[in-house]
Amino acid sequence: MKERILNYRQRIDDCIDGKVAVKDWNALLEEHLIQIGFFQHERLVHLMVTLTFAILTIGCVFTMIITEYYPLAFLAILLMVLLIPYIAHYYLLENETQKMYVQYDRILKIISDNSCDIH
Repeated sequence: MKERILNYRQRIDDCIDGKVAVKDWNALLEEHLIQIGFFQHERLVHLMVTLTFAILTIGCVFTMIITEYYPLAFLAILLMVLLIPYIAHYYLLENETQKMYVQYDRILKIISDNSCDIH
């Protein structure tokens, strides 16, 4: 997913910056909205997974402290090992999706500027 979102966003940046010719900006805008929707869904799923692992990790630590059953530390460490990559991946999805919103606004401005040139 990381490679997909980074490559897609770079392709859109290339279109906006004029490195790639765009014949139909409206079609590009439509495609971009669809892709934003896909990435928003992916972001939401990863948020839920990340929160679940965070709650499980915290719950495990509190249970270990309250019950003084210290072998739970092993489970807490395992959950933490999984939680850290989930947080990093969610961070990537969140930031890249935010950048895609900026791209959307830039495409809208290009469409607006082009329609003003016609009149």
